[in-house]
Order: sequence, then C-alpha cells, then structure tokens
Amino acid sequence: MSLIYCVEDDEDIRELVVYAIKSSGFEAQGFGNAADFFEEMKKRTPDMVILDIMLPDKSGTQVLRELRSAGRTQEIPVIFLTAKGSEADKVKGFDLGADDYVTKPFGVLELISRIKAVLRRTKKETNKILEYKGITVDTDSRCVKNDGKDIVLTYKEFELLCMLIRSRGSVIRRETLLSSVWGYDFEGESRTLDVHIGSLRHKLGDKGSFIETIRNVGYIMS
Repeated sequence: MSLIYCVEDDEDIRELVVYAIKSSGFEAQGFGNAADFFEEMKKRTPDMVILDIMLPDKSGTQVLRELRSAGRTQEIPVIFLTAKGSEADKVKGFDLGADDYVTKPFGVLELISRIKAVLRRTKKETNKILEYKGITVDTDSRCVKNDGKDIVLTYKEFELLCMLIRSRGSVIRRETLLSSVWGYDFEGESRTLDVHIGSLRHKLGDKGSFIETIRNVGYIMS
C-alpha cells in the first residue's frame, strides 16, 4: 500500500485530501508545516508527497529543492497543490522537479486520478522478497516460507499476506482488502474476507496471531 504525505497548512483542505486518499485505498498522513513533515521523514519515507507552496515556516519550493538534493528522497514523486496557478508558477514548479501541478480550487476525483497516474509513471519494481518475523514471501515465484518451512497458500491468501506485510503496523480497511484482492466489482459477502483471513492464520501457525482484527474496521499485521 502506497504511503502519501500531504503538506498543507489549511486544516480543512489537509483533512479533505487525507480522507480522499485513504478512501482510495492508500495510506496517508497530513502535516501543517515543513518542520513536522521533515521530522516524520526521518522515520518513514513516503511513496509520494502532496505539497502546498505557501507554508508557514518554509515555502513548498524550498521543500522540493531539499527533497531533490538528497539521495534518499530525490526520486519521491511530488505533486504541487496550490493556489498559485499562473503559467510562470507552473513552469517554475516543473523546472524544480515537480511531477504534477494541481491548482486550487480543485476537484477531489481529479486529484485522486492525478495521484494514481503519477504513481503509475514513477513506480519502480518493488522488492521481490518480503520478510517479516520469520515469514518469507517471494513475490516472483509466489513461494512462502515460515521459519524456513514451505507453506502452501491459495491465490487470495497469498495476496492478502503480501498486503498485510507491506502495510505492517498500519490498519488496512476491509473494503480496501476486498477491492484490492477480489476486485472493485466484487459483489459477494464480506464474510469471504474473514474466512480467508482465518485460513491464512491457520496456515501460519503461531505467527497467525500477528494478524490482528480491528473490529468493524479491518486487519493489521502487528
């Protein structure tokens, strides 16, 4: 699950953007200033940044320059979301290395569409091997080992395990799991998800307890 940071000093806009991103199946976190954003960057590197230009402590253009000047962050996709909509502002933003430029007022659906488009363009091959507390998943060969012993998973169980490990420590909503693994047009009962999670836990043995249920919300690999 992609992690997206939104750096926006207007609380209403920030909350709207974060909510829209989460509702679209991504993980999101908002920041009201550059200082808080860079502090969190020390802990977790996002897959994308939505960035306002006019921030209280540092301009968005300065933030982008800093991101592009550091090896660890220079490839992170950045979308400017700003009221500065002149052609000169847009040209400057793209020259600095922005991947897209959205002006306020904006449509939420259009913003989500642009986010998905940028992620598709910039997505790099992810690690083929996922590891978590003795569980090893080879996403290429689709082989799964638990403390070195092979375990056989169904297609759906495998996809669920990959999502849970990639998003470990974060709750994945039920609707996100259903739409991602079964498809957006899935019309079956949500009980299907619970059955597959139960089967996955059983096959993981003692490590099945790592998959925790968040009542009425979803699941988390804790």
